[in-house]
Amino acid sequence: MQRIGFIGASGMMGHGMAKNLRAKGWPLALTVHRNTERVADLLVAGATQAASPKALAADSDIVFLCVTGSPQVEAAVLGEQGLLAGAKPGLLIVDTSTSEPDSTARLREASAKQGVRVIDAPLARTPVEAEAGKLNVMVGADAADFATLEPVLRAFAENVFHVGGPGAGHTIKLLNNFIAQAMCTSIAEAFAVGQRAGIDPNKLVELVSAGLVNSGIFQVMAKTLKGDLGGMKFELNNARKDVRYYTHLAENLGAPSVVGEAVHQSLVLACALGHGHKFVPSLVEAQEQLTGAKLVPR
Repeated sequence: MQRIGFIGASGMMGHGMAKNLRAKGWPLALTVHRNTERVADLLVAGATQAASPKALAADSDIVFLCVTGSPQVEAAVLGEQGLLAGAKPGLLIVDTSTSEPDSTARLREASAKQGVRVIDAPLARTPVEAEAGKLNVMVGADAADFATLEPVLRAFAENVFHVGGPGAGHTIKLLNNFIAQAMCTSIAEAFAVGQRAGIDPNKLVELVSAGLVNSGIFQVMAKTLKGDLGGMKFELNNARKDVRYYTHLAENLGAPSVVGEAVHQSLVLACALGHGHKFVPSLVEAQEQLTGAKLVPR
């Protein structure tokens, strides 16, 4: 079996991915920060510890990255103790983070000079599905690399989508997240405007729930009216970052992104109001501050 390296196993998504890789029998090595508490169970289960990304690359056939975004990916790959410093020809670097396609393209070019291939394979669903081994993965790769990776990805993914060639994975991920955040921001705003106009937002929920506008995201946001702000475990800071990546993509293509810019600024505003480290449903709290609406029971 291929030897698997993993950077980011202490994260909310990465831990479940690494756990399932080990449970399915893949030889697994990790880079670990000073605090090993979050990965202690992985080490007990037989994962080994590497001193640096450089050391990890030297002993791996495939290395997964699951980190915050492009700056962290670039540091892990290109740093003095980064993956390319220890990589052998044939290494596959699989970036499961939500990253900027332009950054990924630059990393692919730099890695190719050493015979190393960078694959974009970002994720959908939540840490709950990560722990259960039921993530969705969208892979941008040529057919041969996808065939190599698919059995490994299925250790932690219920659905594996080959969405196109290199770069397609990160592009589709940004489109997906833009759509999701556009829905969340519009729902939070509608609740606030409706309450200020004198209607009970719960009546809006009843109506939408019975019609075409209903969705899983709508129901998550509707739970805020019952006091549940944890239905989507994704930080607003990360949502803001992802939609910024989306607007960069559109700008680089010369494509107008009127809605994208509005959604991005709505997320920036919510973070500026102090909600950045909260989950996305706290957009409703931001709307309370902006409008004076009373929405979340306290």
